Amino acid sequence: MNRLIKGVDPVVFWGSAVLIGTFVGWGLFAPDSLGSVMKTALDWVIGNFGWAFVLLAFGSLAICIFLVVHPWGRTRLGPDDSRPTFGTFSWVSMMFAAGLGAGLLFYGIAEPVSHWSAPPHGLAEPQSEEAALVALRYTYFHWGFNGWAMYALMGGAMAYFSYRKGLPTLVSATLSPLLGPKASERPIGRLVDGLAIVATLFGTATALGLNGLQLNSGLDYLFDVPKSNVVAVIIIVVVTALFLVSATSGVEKGINFLANLGSFATIGLFLFFLVVGGSTVLVISNGIESIGNYILQVLPMSLQTGVGDEQWMAGWTIFYWAWWASWAPFVGMFVARISRGRTIREFVIGVVAAPTGFGFLWFAVVGGTGIELQRTGQADVLGSIATPELSLFTALDALPLPVISSALCVVLIALFFISGADAASIVMATMASRGALEPSKLVVVVLGVLMGGIACAMLLVGGLVALQQAAVLGSVPFALVLVAVAYSWLKALREEHRQTAEEEEPPPRSETMSIGPVGPAERR
Repeated sequence: MNRLIKGVDPVVFWGSAVLIGTFVGWGLFAPDSLGSVMKTALDWVIGNFGWAFVLLAFGSLAICIFLVVHPWGRTRLGPDDSRPTFGTFSWVSMMFAAGLGAGLLFYGIAEPVSHWSAPPHGLAEPQSEEAALVALRYTYFHWGFNGWAMYALMGGAMAYFSYRKGLPTLVSATLSPLLGPKASERPIGRLVDGLAIVATLFGTATALGLNGLQLNSGLDYLFDVPKSNVVAVIIIVVVTALFLVSATSGVEKGINFLANLGSFATIGLFLFFLVVGGSTVLVISNGIESIGNYILQVLPMSLQTGVGDEQWMAGWTIFYWAWWASWAPFVGMFVARISRGRTIREFVIGVVAAPTGFGFLWFAVVGGTGIELQRTGQADVLGSIATPELSLFTALDALPLPVISSALCVVLIALFFISGADAASIVMATMASRGALEPSKLVVVVLGVLMGGIACAMLLVGGLVALQQAAVLGSVPFALVLVAVAYSWLKALREEHRQTAEEEEPPPRSETMSIGPVGPAERR
């Protein structure tokens, strides 16, 4: 047994595994009890600390902007002579698959149509042209710069301390300016790594649950497979087994291939919506205008706390910021592993802007098409909003070649399911193995099974609502860690560049004998 888990930190691994295993058991054997406790805890968190998630998302974006414009941005994530390992397309594809892909398919139609039918904060008349622009702008907001800034902050700090300072690739190592060079060995550091695993398990389990629900909807549409949480659980069990096979093949073999395949398939689906979606000119026009509005208003939007509209904020903005935060240790470590040799400026721009840019295009075309299908009466997308996993297939059913496009979506959802969970299981195993880049396969399997177990338990507890509750609650302790990571990284950058400036400063001029005219004092 010891040989199979060689290199594992037993406190971090077994502590996290036992905690999550207990949670899974509670959900499977007493779902009503767990559901009641989760709802009470969530209401307390949102009521008392919802504003903190708003500040966390805004602060992450502000720090990223600072790093891009500051001279520190020229610092490489590695030695000064290091260069990137992966090509730009593969690099962006892997980030996209790990941190965004599946969510685009689940919310691509559902979120814009939902905001169009009930505009946030009463900013427009429901189902109007203005409401369409507001709907797209807030969808970009939830999937745009702020969320990816959290990933860039976590990933950039991990890459910096790992590749430039020679520390383990662990969340705890980023706190070395606060805890000392052996931060990952201290009790607080090990607690931080354990919290990172727990947050990742909850965040990725939420995504797996959404994927399971949407795969069930697609199979129901194609093959009349009954739609229920139990069927979704069976799907999660099957696909979990598939991603564990991929995860144990290594990042270069497994994740890289699946990420590239998923990216090409997503581009194909995007072009399908663009070409055959109808109302192409209107959709593109609204998309361009709403993107411009978002870029101009993203900072003021980032500071909205939704006073008077707390229920909407809790169900959308705060849920998203908590979900992004819970994914930060996973995606952060993942993008750190694939970003050695890039400058901080290149890293931040790539992580924040590249996936967000495609997200803009996706929601503008796919979400805009969904709004137009509903507005013109071609599809009853609003009728599926209560079960958002159905909305994509409802829209596809109104377009040409519905069976082929729906089958493509089922395959694509499965690809993102596998590649995202694949990456997450390896990253969590790395966290539990003192930063080992090739962790024990047994640890990968155990954590992957626990991740699938949480998703199954949450579906049985309360379906989509319970999945969202789990994401928020799992992120609460790690939100504090993210603040400490940001402070530590900035502190380390300031110290490094202060030392560099001192080393480059010319030595003070020594006093030498005057060779000019001799003054009266010298003559004496």
